[in-house]
Amino acid sequence: MLHEMSPNPGSTKRRRRVGRGIGSGMGKTCTRGTKGQKARRQISPWFEGGQTPIHRRLPVKKGFRNVNHKEYAVVNLDDLEKHFDKGAEVTAEALLAKGVIGGMMDGVKILGFGTLSKKLKVNAHKFSATAKAAIEAAGGEAVTL
Repeated sequence: MLHEMSPNPGSTKRRRRVGRGIGSGMGKTCTRGTKGQKARRQISPWFEGGQTPIHRRLPVKKGFRNVNHKEYAVVNLDDLEKHFDKGAEVTAEALLAKGVIGGMMDGVKILGFGTLSKKLKVNAHKFSATAKAAIEAAGGEAVTL
């Protein structure tokens, strides 16, 4: 029942009340020790002693970009079905000529969105597992460059 519920024993602790006299064991210096910057004023947990803080050393937005990152022009199976005839050979140059991709970038990657019913020989730099399986299931060939 809801009114019988309580936290597990030992899972909750009372809040530490400092500065309530010497009898509390947390009076006078209030557990801060004696002297020094930390005893005299509240400093933020991320203060690094005057060193440029990590939140200022890191890039401001959008995270990091790996210098070796590759950007692929992506093509779905639907695009291959729409733009190529049965038995055709699909290459990056053919995709560019038909306007399926805007540019080569670092290569072409074939993704498995849609269906493929034609037998095609597809030459690309990368294939998703589902795309490769679909091309081979249609009787075609997936050639990694």
